[in-house]
Amino acid sequence: MTPSSGEFPANQKEATLPRTFWILLPALSLLTMFFLAAFTEAAARWIFPSTTTTGEDCMVLNDPSTGARAIPNSVCHEKIPEGEPTEYRFNRCGHRAGMECGPKAPGTYRIVMVGTSVAIGMRVPREKTFAALLPVELSKLTGRKVELYNEAMPYRFTDVLARHFDEILAAEPDMILLALTAKDLEKIPMKTIPAAGGIGEENEHFGLPAETWHFVKAVFHARALLTSMAELFSRSRTYTLLLHVLYDSQSQYVKSSLTAGDNDMGYLNVQESALWQKRIKEFDGDIAEIEDEARDVHVPIVTVLLPNHAQAAMIAMGEWPTGYDPYKLDEELKSIIASHGGTFIDMMPDIRNVPDPQQGFFPVEGHPNARGHAMMSLLLARELTSGVVPALRMDSQAQAASK
Repeated sequence: MTPSSGEFPANQKEATLPRTFWILLPALSLLTMFFLAAFTEAAARWIFPSTTTTGEDCMVLNDPSTGARAIPNSVCHEKIPEGEPTEYRFNRCGHRAGMECGPKAPGTYRIVMVGTSVAIGMRVPREKTFAALLPVELSKLTGRKVELYNEAMPYRFTDVLARHFDEILAAEPDMILLALTAKDLEKIPMKTIPAAGGIGEENEHFGLPAETWHFVKAVFHARALLTSMAELFSRSRTYTLLLHVLYDSQSQYVKSSLTAGDNDMGYLNVQESALWQKRIKEFDGDIAEIEDEARDVHVPIVTVLLPNHAQAAMIAMGEWPTGYDPYKLDEELKSIIASHGGTFIDMMPDIRNVPDPQQGFFPVEGHPNARGHAMMSLLLARELTSGVVPALRMDSQAQAASK
């Protein structure tokens, strides 16, 4: 039946929501988004747990008189979200060497390694670093007792090594291994290197609420709102989870890495910028001084460029964007070392024969993981026993077994 006109007056107003609904609905939406974000962050923290302490807590990274150094006889522990529990134990000389500093045992061939964070094995237990694995492999291949004394330290660049070369010689090396990465050529100014302990002004650890508040204040201090929000998100475990999903694609990782700009990734550019020309020139001067000092005391130096994640991913794909070349810096450093009469081992081409070499790096943090260190140990052992270092030639039995 059709309702009569008396049941629905012509002037009846359309029903409207109460005014409180216009407040409650947006609030409910925000609350839902908050709980979803909180749940995602909680799940990500369960998948990627970490500790508040770091290996850098045992280090003094911005002392201009000594260069970056560790605190002697100190021990620190950490676990980054992507990694496993890691101990940093430094001997009385401040080295993560796995042995005490002092004279070498008779009949031992000692390699003293210098470099920065990759060489010291940041974020990886010492026994899984190539510093620990390499001497075992070399001893097996050469038939002689080989040990590696690790003097590497984050931010201890080639200019510092040249100034403190006597400290390297004090370890009685039969050979010096200079393990470089592309990052080492940036030479971050010491005044910009954070003090040990990270973002805070003091290296203290509070309860979780106080520590969170201390961290938020530090992030927002003298920063724009959007920059601060981006910084906070980048420190979240949700960010780590999202990047792990995104970087599962090699091509996407390479594409994302190349957006970092000339300061960080310029060494991959075929057309070298003025900034990287300056860095290469400074390295040339540093290595000339280091090679001269080593030559005076008849100690050979072997230099190697260790791959980073972007280089490994490009080489694994077998292709890269036009205008870039993952082998470019390797070739440049080889030429510089040769011009000063030094020895350079070219490890980069060998990566082509390694299955999935990009899996040897923490996708977000960037350093090599345990798999990456194992890969570099095998490649270094192969190159060092190839004849470039006469004292480390592979013996006949090991050579036959290898074949």
